[in-house]
Amino acid sequence: MAVDLILSSPLGPPACEKDAKALQFIEEMTRNADSVQENVLAEILARNAHTEYLNGYKLGGAIDRETFKSKVPVVTYEDLQPLIQRIADGDRSPILSAHPISEFLTSSGTSAGERKLMPTIQEELDRRQLLYSLLMPVMNLYVRELDKGKGLYFLFIKSETKTPGGLVARPVLTSYYKSEQFKRRSYDPYNVYTSPNEAILCPDSFQSMYTQMLCGLYEREQVLRVGAVFASGLIRAIRFLQLNWQQLARDIRTGTLNPKVTDASISECMARILRPDPSLADFICKECGEDNWERIIARIWPNTKYLDVIVTGAMAQYIPTLDYYSGGLPKACTMYASSECYFGLNLNPMSNPSEVSYTIMPNMAYFEFLPNELSSNPTSSSLGSSPPKLVDLADLEIGKEYELVITTYAGLYRYRVGDILRVTGFHNSAPQFYFVRRKNVLLSIDSDKTDEAELQSAVANASQLLREFNTSVVEYTSYADTNSIPGHYVIYWELLAKDSANSPTDHVLRRCCLAMEESLNSVYRQCRVADNSIGPLEIRVVKNGTFEELMDYAISRGASINQYKVPRCVTFTPIMELLDSRVVSTHFSPSLPHWTPERRPTKKSQ
Repeated sequence: MAVDLILSSPLGPPACEKDAKALQFIEEMTRNADSVQENVLAEILARNAHTEYLNGYKLGGAIDRETFKSKVPVVTYEDLQPLIQRIADGDRSPILSAHPISEFLTSSGTSAGERKLMPTIQEELDRRQLLYSLLMPVMNLYVRELDKGKGLYFLFIKSETKTPGGLVARPVLTSYYKSEQFKRRSYDPYNVYTSPNEAILCPDSFQSMYTQMLCGLYEREQVLRVGAVFASGLIRAIRFLQLNWQQLARDIRTGTLNPKVTDASISECMARILRPDPSLADFICKECGEDNWERIIARIWPNTKYLDVIVTGAMAQYIPTLDYYSGGLPKACTMYASSECYFGLNLNPMSNPSEVSYTIMPNMAYFEFLPNELSSNPTSSSLGSSPPKLVDLADLEIGKEYELVITTYAGLYRYRVGDILRVTGFHNSAPQFYFVRRKNVLLSIDSDKTDEAELQSAVANASQLLREFNTSVVEYTSYADTNSIPGHYVIYWELLAKDSANSPTDHVLRRCCLAMEESLNSVYRQCRVADNSIGPLEIRVVKNGTFEELMDYAISRGASINQYKVPRCVTFTPIMELLDSRVVSTHFSPSLPHWTPERRPTKKSQ
């Protein structure tokens, strides 16, 4: 389907007066990026001057960049963890922030496998809401008449816990969806969802997905855009439709609700929506009953203009699957954010996914950038070490790569986020970035992030089960298989069995799969157990000598035999084909790993 584009300068004619104000705000912020940054840092340092953390570096009330950079070190989460633990345990003194910490936003795991707890303050919700409010005014420049229909977005909350000190700890999107800013958002004809709040806020993932899909089917002809936060979430929704279309059609035919949906607020809400519609039910049975699901999104929701999903970074692996299900609909990546901070937005959201550049909004936090050649230097991240030379937002060079470092209103100072970004250009004086990768991440299917050290530890733990068979893991590598839904980790093992008559059985190797899963971080295990967004881990045992062949192949392509290292993750198709051609057996995890949303223990009780 053709998408109407509006070509204009600098950002184009707004769709309405509200959009005009938003676009003007973007222009003002990006035109004066350096002065905005200077003011942001001064405001952060002034309000937090008497915190324990900043007092420790003897700034003496200084709020200028030069003093800040000369005295405050660049840090990682591990450096801050003891202070964060004190806040989690109930210390309400101004440790990091002069404003009270309102909750913790959970991020992907630490080296110990626990979730990171990112402190936040109440006003950060308004700052996030501000960035959200800029997305549709930009999108309206590129796609016309989005006020004539609705968006089918699959949005979910995840489980939350309380720290020993009583503060809530939950993912950033769960925090936002449960906030008054989201629940009581004002009506915007350009941003109407088919999913009722009751469905989005239902903690049961099946009931939430079922209700959102049912509402989306009822309003199929009004849907102008289909989305989820990540590409993996939208693909999971299509898989859900494949598994549940018959019951969904039955509900639509009879105007009744699946008895598996028991949430009281959903039942009350759906009583106003449900109606018998036999012709719609027949249509769903016809389309979903076919073996061919190519273009199913365009067939079920024929007026869809684009998909609103993140397909940058690790999510790029899902682009071929999305193209298959949508018939190649444009994919819009609208914003760049994390648990630590919301960073910026895409001013050209209809660009090809491989060309997506995010524009940093300089009012969101104070941003610095560590040149990538320095970011791998371990001494540059130690608390108390002499700060490395970081580059300010306005002084970046096009084509160079940097690691993002942030100072936030909520009490993070010169914090290494771990994202590697490449400067692609500037909008006014604000830099635009291509997201290169998450530093050190090997494997990712959904919100999980597994690095090399964690994978190595998991392999080491699982290989203990091979000892009684006098067998060891000689070499290994991995990849994230997204051809199945949900995707899953694949680990290639080459084994050395010293007693071939007593080699490990399928039962033992399946236990190895589970042992690896038990060793992975809590984010991975939650995705497996609670979210069903990752499938069982698979071990593929390859013939002896396979990794020697892998080295020979790499050397034939120019690698140095003296510097060759086995890649711990593979994505290059010829290498994966070589590995798969040498597989002698495959084994899957037989059950779910352990995961419960338990109350976080105090440091003393660990």
